[in-house]
Amino acid sequence: MGGGFEIALACDIIVAAEAAVFALPEPRVGLAALAGGLHRLPRAIGVKRAMGMILTGRRVSAAEGETLGFVNEVTQGPDLMTAARRWATQISDLSPMSIRASKEAVFRGLDELTLQDAILGQNKYPAIGALFRSEDFVEGPLAFAQKRPPSWKGR
Repeated sequence: MGGGFEIALACDIIVAAEAAVFALPEPRVGLAALAGGLHRLPRAIGVKRAMGMILTGRRVSAAEGETLGFVNEVTQGPDLMTAARRWATQISDLSPMSIRASKEAVFRGLDELTLQDAILGQNKYPAIGALFRSEDFVEGPLAFAQKRPPSWKGR
């Protein structure tokens, strides 16, 4: 809750134990969640849902967090690290260049006024340019055509 939830909201993926509880309770003590929570939560779940949590300081279970969309997976407590490692492995099996370009496109695109602006503007993002010039950009389709796992270089 509070600062811990704000840190979690800064992450790309949230895997939560079923006993986890999330909230931005700062208004209950005369404060505000100014470490990013007030901006990240509405982007993650929409303004109305976020305002319902923010303006009441309401506590949300991990299961409700998954339903709202800010939790990616709920697991039993003892299985939490196994689930988190599974997510990490799935990501690390992919091209680091592609992951970097994808993240940059998502986050910079959210700053654009329209979907069309986001799509048209992505060609100027540095990570996308680096992806197009990378060995990974050649390796992925080649490995697919040769029906073998890719050997990512990250360059």
